[in-house]
Amino acid sequence: MSQDPGAPLQGADFEELDTLLDELRTRDDEVPEWEFLEGAMAALVCTRRPVPASEWLPLLLGTGDLPTLPQAEGTHFPNTAAYERFMALWARREAEVRQALATEVQGLDDERSYHPEVMDVRGALAALPEAERPPADQPVPSYGQVWALGFLFVVEQWDDDWALPRDRETAQWIEEALDTIDVLTQDDTGKPSVNLHDEQAPPSVSEARIDEFAAALWAVYDLHRIWRSLGPRVQPLRQQATPGRNDPCWCGSGQKFKKCHGA
Repeated sequence: MSQDPGAPLQGADFEELDTLLDELRTRDDEVPEWEFLEGAMAALVCTRRPVPASEWLPLLLGTGDLPTLPQAEGTHFPNTAAYERFMALWARREAEVRQALATEVQGLDDERSYHPEVMDVRGALAALPEAERPPADQPVPSYGQVWALGFLFVVEQWDDDWALPRDRETAQWIEEALDTIDVLTQDDTGKPSVNLHDEQAPPSVSEARIDEFAAALWAVYDLHRIWRSLGPRVQPLRQQATPGRNDPCWCGSGQKFKKCHGA
């Protein structure tokens, strides 16, 4: 296990994240899988202002800041060490995502490009012996579906920060990018042509889905670029009402405004 705070996450790190989330899920079965959080993280990175952990922890995990003691009810980490470990892994992965989205790349085959940690669940199930597969009528998420749901969850929850700008062209770009990501929230109903989990297993993902996933990643690049160029929203300044000519002056002189600062 790498302890370098700047090192990219490896397979063992993602497995550790899954273990930490599984433990949280024993207290709240609505704690999401990492793929959902992976999408949420990308959206948080794209959000036009930095969103502190004190905001996203309660909404994404149902827990707050540093829990030093187990709580009687609700979601919480079992101890401070588990919380700190999760946050350290999160910070490393967030740094990776930020670096990738800030890097100019010509293609997604560039090793520096953004590659979300997404699993072909249908492919993994197809690779199992037939006797171990779930019933055919049991719903299984399509490739990239959970990631897209996590991304759009953040957009919906921080809707003020994602409010469209007044510039129509820029607003249209943002809407088109979000629509491209939204496509992934739908099931992959195309003819499976490839298995992204095991090349030797039956196909599980359609060519159309692969193209849609690639388009969604480019959409994330577009959103990151647009929001970074716009910067945080500026709150309009509220001017204090000007005193009437015969009102007491605001400076406290005791004179009427017209005889003092209104002269």
